[in-house]
Amino acid sequence: MNQVLQDLVKNWWSNPLPSIKPRDVDLVSYFDPNVKKILSVVGFRRVGKTFTLLDFAQKYGKDNCVYVNFEDERIPKKTETLSELIDLLTELRGNQHLVLLMDEIQEIPDWSLWARRINETTQHRLILSGSSSKLSSREIPTELRGQTITIPMFPLNWNEFVRFKEVNLESLPHAQVSTLLREYLQFGGLPEVVLAQEGMKPLIVTDYLSSFVNRDIVERYKLRKTEAFTDLLRLLPNTKSYTYSKLTNSLKSMGHSVGKATVIRYMNWLEMSFFLSHVEVFSANVKNRIQTMKKSYIVDNYFSSQYNSSFSANLGHAMEQLVFNSLHIQSAWDPRLEIFYWKDYVGNEVDFVVTQNKTLEELIQVTFASSKFEVQERETKALVKAAKALNKPSGTVVTWDYEGVETIDSVEVAFTPVWKWLGKKKLA
Repeated sequence: MNQVLQDLVKNWWSNPLPSIKPRDVDLVSYFDPNVKKILSVVGFRRVGKTFTLLDFAQKYGKDNCVYVNFEDERIPKKTETLSELIDLLTELRGNQHLVLLMDEIQEIPDWSLWARRINETTQHRLILSGSSSKLSSREIPTELRGQTITIPMFPLNWNEFVRFKEVNLESLPHAQVSTLLREYLQFGGLPEVVLAQEGMKPLIVTDYLSSFVNRDIVERYKLRKTEAFTDLLRLLPNTKSYTYSKLTNSLKSMGHSVGKATVIRYMNWLEMSFFLSHVEVFSANVKNRIQTMKKSYIVDNYFSSQYNSSFSANLGHAMEQLVFNSLHIQSAWDPRLEIFYWKDYVGNEVDFVVTQNKTLEELIQVTFASSKFEVQERETKALVKAAKALNKPSGTVVTWDYEGVETIDSVEVAFTPVWKWLGKKKLA
């Protein structure tokens, strides 16, 4: 019997759980012990997946659960380890039906075959988590099709961020709300970073980036030369729109001998590891959407501020990323919701076009403006042009601090402060 597994399991049952701050996602609401469905919790590294599993254990009863983190270097990375775990639990608890909380299980070969067998042939229930899209519904292995429910996890949204800070927005002076928002804008919503002292935040996020590159890219994809990939990471926060050819040429100008196919592969890895998402232009022509420049957004604002050479001078783009991340969370929970951007042939651009069931729902422009007079004419001009072109009678401008409603050339434009806009967005 594997002594390491035995020690881990016994320590789990004997040690108390850490303090856990609740998130919007509650796994208990998705779990039914009488239904043979595997819950699969997926998301970028360090967004809070582990604590969501621990929160489940706290609510369901820690004695009814077993938690194992397969990134523990002491655990042999072989399929037999999983079978040994079941034998161990039978020895320790007999026929007790347990919920197995398996963290980063994709580290074990053939984990999906094991998961299917346990789900079909035992009374144990599985909740898996991982930082690879291989655990998500869009890429789940064939043997688990129809057996899983995917639960996406993201950095803290604005409402969660406020709860972690233990403040009540309604009672806060406006200046303190702005201070809180600036912190969220720059340092993002990774839970450990949010709770850390400011001086520790850079050290933590640097460690996260190193861990992400080494474990989710270098080890997972056997990448031997990391220089071009690392420079690509530095390029993306400073690149508002891209084509693969443009990124390839930028890397070549930095001295890297990489081809377009390599850049495409790198970008796919970033998306599969939940670090990056992209938005295509709004067009009925699929070919046009594929060939036109894409816009990229990183999972958390702090990564952008770390790599962005002019973050303080580009707060509008940081706001745009907050808005995208909020919309992206919505689309992860509701696949019918899609996000695009709009651009016409003379360069007028609207940041986001939101559709629901292929029907236009919302046009959103984002600008770092604190008053009506700071809103650039080009922002409202592009929004009105898009509204008329798409037969939409209204649009939204998300601002830093200005609020109001205006009718511009027969289009109703609502100006909404970003903290209020973010606060209204809920899980689907």
